[in-house]
Amino acid sequence: MYFIQKNSLNRRERTLHIEAYNESFSSRVNVYEHCCYTVHPENEDWTCFEQSASMDIKSFFGFESTAEKIAMKQYATSIKKGKEIIEFHLKQLEEEGITHMPRWVPPTAPQLIPVSSAKPIPACTSRAHLGSTDVVPGSPDDKLDADYISRYLGTLTPFQESCLIRLRQWLQETHKGKIPKDQHVLRFLRSRDFNLEKAKEALCQTLTWRKQHQIDFLLDTWQSPQPLQDYYTGGWHHHDKDGRPLYILRLGQMDTKGLVRALGEETLLRHVLSINEEGLRRCEENTKIFGKPISCWTCLVDLEGLNMRHLWRPGIKALLRMIEVVGANYPETLGRLLILRAPRVFPVLWTLVSPFIDENTRKKFLIYAGNDYQGPGGLVDYINKDCIPDFLGGDSMCDIPEGGLVPKSLYRTAEELENEEVKLWNETIYKSASVLKGAPHEVLIEITDVSSVITWDFDVCKGDMIFNIYHSRRAPQPVKKEGLSAHNLACPAGNNVQFIDRSWMLGQDYSMVETALTCREGESVQGSHVTRWPGFYILQWRLYSTPSCSSSSRPRVDDVLASLQVSSHRCKVMYFTEVLQSADFRGSMSSLESSHSGFSLLSASTTSSNHSHTASTISR
Repeated sequence: MYFIQKNSLNRRERTLHIEAYNESFSSRVNVYEHCCYTVHPENEDWTCFEQSASMDIKSFFGFESTAEKIAMKQYATSIKKGKEIIEFHLKQLEEEGITHMPRWVPPTAPQLIPVSSAKPIPACTSRAHLGSTDVVPGSPDDKLDADYISRYLGTLTPFQESCLIRLRQWLQETHKGKIPKDQHVLRFLRSRDFNLEKAKEALCQTLTWRKQHQIDFLLDTWQSPQPLQDYYTGGWHHHDKDGRPLYILRLGQMDTKGLVRALGEETLLRHVLSINEEGLRRCEENTKIFGKPISCWTCLVDLEGLNMRHLWRPGIKALLRMIEVVGANYPETLGRLLILRAPRVFPVLWTLVSPFIDENTRKKFLIYAGNDYQGPGGLVDYINKDCIPDFLGGDSMCDIPEGGLVPKSLYRTAEELENEEVKLWNETIYKSASVLKGAPHEVLIEITDVSSVITWDFDVCKGDMIFNIYHSRRAPQPVKKEGLSAHNLACPAGNNVQFIDRSWMLGQDYSMVETALTCREGESVQGSHVTRWPGFYILQWRLYSTPSCSSSSRPRVDDVLASLQVSSHRCKVMYFTEVLQSADFRGSMSSLESSHSGFSLLSASTTSSNHSHTASTISR
């Protein structure tokens, strides 16, 4: 593989040409790229940018189509990243008061060169990635205890500390119940270069994902199938020199095709998720043992035995899926990846998977071919010899399974695997529903024993909505679906149900038993209601609409535009409800306290709310 780049700057004509040529895999893949920056012919204050690229794939082991798609994705990402870099430096110049750069003048006429008052371009800092901030780093309300930071979080700048506090406060306000620990909030901030909005969005998606699939309970409930115990060649093994937990994967000895055929993609994904959850737990333990913050682990991958069999397409597809899920929900947990004894087929595998790995994560990869890992700069630089496995020349006995071919008698049919995968991901206590304008979602609960306790836990995944609780002595019947809703949107078939008939009158046929609660997108809401009468209780989520304008005022432009957007008339909620006897009720958060996760803990506001014994409460 070789790479050639040629830059041509013509100050007189005010042009910059960049040509790049990349040839790899024994001339199987050739890439040519050309970028050109010029001054607009009609307005010299404008800069024109043109870019073109071509790729020639002569032969790529049957993966030509996949390689082309990866290249297109990587190319689009590079263009976007380049734009962000340019905008970042322009913003830095503006912040320094530099809005004009003097035009270049040939050195033969020094008397014409104006003296520039421009200040030097400052070095890049992570602060500029966040944008404006209302909190001044270093203020009394913007600090954590110094001992706590050094003991559990590591070195933080005042700006980074400010971001952590602001994001944690936002979680306390919007997510009553389980919230991530500071160490994991910090991981999301680091993975987003301390861009508060991006970190907040990614963290919300992870919280919803963890709740929906009960990831907090995974270590307590997951039992590895026997084929995994016998043929999965991976496991935890001591720690590295920095105290990070060490995970060893003998990928070259693993029959990936056999495991996928015997267990299915979803079972393997669940197993990988349990490994990551165990990693979080071990990081906590090692932080206590070594007396310093340890927030990530080291992974050692032995590729001896890797061959074309490992490039089986369904296996690559499963691997890419795991990379995607782990990257989205466990950012900044990999401290270092040591790849040993990489064979000649490894570049093919690397080309297929590397575009799907975050750039910051790729920088943590160290790759050794042959026996290079035994020399200077090898394993002994990162792992003590008494912790290096015996099969790599170390002194430590390693009980990780040696793998081997999975017997074909364990293979399952495609139908069996599909049924198993559906069962795996449907094993959740949470349900999802759509909420449309004119079509709220309602849950019916029948109560026979007075003083029973109705509990709920829901996340507002999309849009803003209003939560209500009603009571009726009449037995409601599901409302028949009409062909179209009020806004000519097809009503959802199975995830949207109404029980309150349009002919019912509030105060006669049914009554409101709790004050309506407005819930914003991204919020997590838990609460409980102690029933006073037998009958039927209806939990309702309906679309939040902007209060209508008075007759004497004109509608606002923002309201008119919002009413024209179809997306503003569709929301999504994920919820769980349960009815408990009063004697069994210990607070609406009691079930959340029972999980043992290295990811989350109960928020302070939740803990204090559990001491409330009001007859009817809605907690937010």
